[in-house]
Amino acid sequence: MRSPTSTAKPHNGEGSLRIIAGEWRSRRFSFPEAPGLRPTPDRVRETLFNWLAPYIEAARVLDPFAGSGALFLEALSRGAGDSLAIDTNGPALNSLRQHLTTLNCSRAQAVHGDALRYLTSQPAQSFDVVFLDPPFHQNLLQPACALLEERGWLAEQAWVYCESETPPSTLGLPANWRLHREKKAGQVYYSLWERHV
Repeated sequence: MRSPTSTAKPHNGEGSLRIIAGEWRSRRFSFPEAPGLRPTPDRVRETLFNWLAPYIEAARVLDPFAGSGALFLEALSRGAGDSLAIDTNGPALNSLRQHLTTLNCSRAQAVHGDALRYLTSQPAQSFDVVFLDPPFHQNLLQPACALLEERGWLAEQAWVYCESETPPSTLGLPANWRLHREKKAGQVYYSLWERHV
């Protein structure tokens, strides 16, 4: 999450995150401090993964705006299958790769790149769960959602999590996505959408 609601405390140019549950429960990791780069707060992640609990086991997870990797690592800790993280921030991505190595996790890939450009390609396989937490005020969420739908990134009944600065009803997401759950934390709206074909 890139928002003021995060509880991570940067120190000496680093922020920290904690995995809440699963195989790597309570493990802590640092990530390079950068403007607007903060992990989704624990309470928001806990709510999200309660929503996703029936669907996360063995799910293929895509995180196009991975940032600190908090959501990505949490999903893997809770049993997600082959998964992909993407981010433009090289140091943050390298940090995420190091965490995956530390955890001896071979079912995840972290790729350096621009999310929208990456999503214009055709994926080899579709994804079951997608996390969309782009930097705010850059008009990235709606185009990313459109590309996910148009380019075949989503499984037939995929789940898409969105963080936004405006209410879910204003996002203009694909017509076949149905709002499953929504909440607000501080100034950030977060919502879970179910794709139907």
